[in-house]
Amino acid sequence: MLERLNSESLAHLPEDVESPAYDRGRVTPGIVHLGIGAFHRAHQAAVTDLAMAASGDLSWGIVGVSLRSPATRDALTPQDGLYTLALRDAGPDGQLREQLRVIGSVLRIVVAEEDPQAVLERIASAQTRIVSLTVTEKGYSHEPATGHLRWDDPDIEHDLAHPVRPRSAIGMLVYGLALRRERSLPPVTLLSCDNLHANGDTLRSLVLAFALRVDVGLTAWIDNHCTFPNSMVDRIVPATQDEDRARVAQRLGFEDAWPVVGEPFLNWVIEDKFAAGRPAWDAAGASFVRNAAPYERLKLRMVNAPHSAFAYLGSMLGLRTNSEAAATPALRRYVDDMMRLELGPTLRGVPESGLDEYRLRFLARVANPALPHRTRQVAMDGSQKVPQRLLAAIRDRKQRGDDFSRLAMSVAAWLHYLRGYDELGNAYAIQDPLAGALAKLLARAEVAATASAPSQAAHRRATVMAGFRPVFGDLGSKPAFVEALALHLERLRTLGVLGALEALERDAARQGSAQSVPAA
Repeated sequence: MLERLNSESLAHLPEDVESPAYDRGRVTPGIVHLGIGAFHRAHQAAVTDLAMAASGDLSWGIVGVSLRSPATRDALTPQDGLYTLALRDAGPDGQLREQLRVIGSVLRIVVAEEDPQAVLERIASAQTRIVSLTVTEKGYSHEPATGHLRWDDPDIEHDLAHPVRPRSAIGMLVYGLALRRERSLPPVTLLSCDNLHANGDTLRSLVLAFALRVDVGLTAWIDNHCTFPNSMVDRIVPATQDEDRARVAQRLGFEDAWPVVGEPFLNWVIEDKFAAGRPAWDAAGASFVRNAAPYERLKLRMVNAPHSAFAYLGSMLGLRTNSEAAATPALRRYVDDMMRLELGPTLRGVPESGLDEYRLRFLARVANPALPHRTRQVAMDGSQKVPQRLLAAIRDRKQRGDDFSRLAMSVAAWLHYLRGYDELGNAYAIQDPLAGALAKLLARAEVAATASAPSQAAHRRATVMAGFRPVFGDLGSKPAFVEALALHLERLRTLGVLGALEALERDAARQGSAQSVPAA
């Protein structure tokens, strides 16, 4: 039975395990972070740890907030907030390798569901200068197609009626800021680190919309004083498994109840708009820029979009991880073509050589055999991800009259995935904030298809699905998009994933042949 990792353990770690290069006893909290899951602990918290070591400024400790589950709090509190980051990849010889580092930037964790007032007090603390978020796309209580706050969201409705016990991230931010204003405290920076289009601008609009329902004066104070930098974050972080805990404990010589696993690659680009200072994140690998939009667009289209494509198609083939999907020749070929021929050309201003390097690096990252990122983990919350990862690119290509057949295949793959079983007959639960509405949508689509003539069934099915405005917006009324969706949905239903991809390749070959024939 190993002893538990804690502050006293740091002096006894193996020489090949890195540990905080500063006196943790002198660290004070300057950041409140909503959504202290694996991604934050492998990304922003790790960079903050290195930044404090590099700069000697120890006023940027993190108070983590778990919105619902006490699991992370219960795991890390006995460990004094310490945990291990395990960076895994394969060397040139193909051998798996792992670098361990104990992270010391997290000071304590609060569970919002248990004590929402404690969260508000922490946001309203004079020490707090940054409130950051990784609550995933669904945590913003907004409509993916429009970016508007969903006033019918149960948590938003609750928070408007119960200001001292908010449930939503937006409610916590607004009521915490109200306390700051009431106490004449300085403003703070609100920093979204989620994969949202213009995440800072989106967060600002949602916060201001909610604040307007609470207090017009508060809305003006937030708008005039607080800042909302846009940012782009990138690191593959799969869910921690029991075998990860066992392996890390063996290396450490101490039990770590909740280590996190990630790839060595990390990217973090942040607009340098801070209301009350910031850590020296740039000393630890982050980049501060005037405008994060080009970096965000590049990442959403050349990382997030193909990641989702691998996940949906791989899941339907019964593949467990995205690395298995990337090792399947037909899937890799399809994703490579989608990136080269459809996604890359939408990124105007980026040199072709730079896009090639980015694409090849992504394909190598996702194929990392040391990092088993589960397809169904990536496939979660598709209603929140598909609009910005795939539909935005389809709109761009459609506007220019360009082919979007491969992108439409990925959208069809998501809808096909929503059936809840793969090609091997394995059933799985659909994890999505709109799961109930999507289940009804699929049922309506099947009724409509069954009631149609056989020749019209596929088109009718696609028309009903594409008409789901919270995801597709006005794109569902565009005939070219509906026709492409109908074609790929029917092929996935009748030919399976590999057959549908083969048919898509034949389409591309015929189209290429037709374009190469000289005009008469």
